[in-house]
Amino acid sequence: MAALQSTKYIWHNGKLIPWDQAQVHVMSHVLHYGSSIFEGIRCYKTEQGAAIFRLVDHMQRLLDSAKIYRMDLNYTVDQLVAAVVETVEANEVAPCYIRPIAFRGYGELGVHPGNNPIELYIGNFPWGKYVHGDAGADVCISSWSRMAPNTLPALAKAGANYMNSQLIRMEAGINGYSEGIALDVNGYVSEGSGENLFVVHRGQLLTSSLGSSVLAGITRASILTLARDMGISVVEQTIPRELLYIADEVFFSGTAAEVTPIRSIDRIPIQDGQPGPITRQLAAEYLGIATGKRPDRFNWLTPVKVPAAEAVTA
Repeated sequence: MAALQSTKYIWHNGKLIPWDQAQVHVMSHVLHYGSSIFEGIRCYKTEQGAAIFRLVDHMQRLLDSAKIYRMDLNYTVDQLVAAVVETVEANEVAPCYIRPIAFRGYGELGVHPGNNPIELYIGNFPWGKYVHGDAGADVCISSWSRMAPNTLPALAKAGANYMNSQLIRMEAGINGYSEGIALDVNGYVSEGSGENLFVVHRGQLLTSSLGSSVLAGITRASILTLARDMGISVVEQTIPRELLYIADEVFFSGTAAEVTPIRSIDRIPIQDGQPGPITRQLAAEYLGIATGKRPDRFNWLTPVKVPAAEAVTA
């Protein structure tokens, strides 16, 4: 994966500051206790100019995560949307990846967050493909499970959850795979380290329910909406591991991963190892809307005034 490319500005608590000045004290609460929430958002090049995909929904999820962790951001959805647009336009970088992050900063040290201030930053930068494998990714079932529902809240997109994700992803990489798939505490399929998972089996599109410790992904919701709109049968349910091996198609979804077909799981090929028709159809519709090549019939795009360059690849 390519190194992070800096831009000119980062938005911090209501104002733009130079990239290099966006620094955190080493004794900040977040560094010791993982007290952060964040979002990952894509801005695409479209024929009508640059546009951010489902920005309002991402900002609502950021506020939802903050509420779960009792972090008062003191911003409305509309204010957060405006802050993201301001940042992207100031940096004049599109297409790009956008990273809003809120965390407990420098103040008191201790597990109880106490009176630590809430810091809110928004950055954006070029970023390419997340899960490598244009013809399909080779993945494995991880030995690491997702958090039990009474330990850490999976519906919050929190930095602490991604310590679990790091273990899944590192294990997969060490063993020669592009990504790992985690099971939930009951042994059912949950999700990838940073992606939701979809399975096509006998004409139905299946995905794990929110009760299987999955993040309520914005891309996941988009795929479900598109599939239903296109007349594809959709079921959210618990998925046994072995169903993955006999599936007709399997793919990841996520802001960074977009729609990534899976070629094999535990070195067992998914059918002929090629992206299946439903995966291709959903990917084409999803990216078609995101890039403005197909009508934005769900009002998912927020335009930004940035000269859009060609898409960045990793």
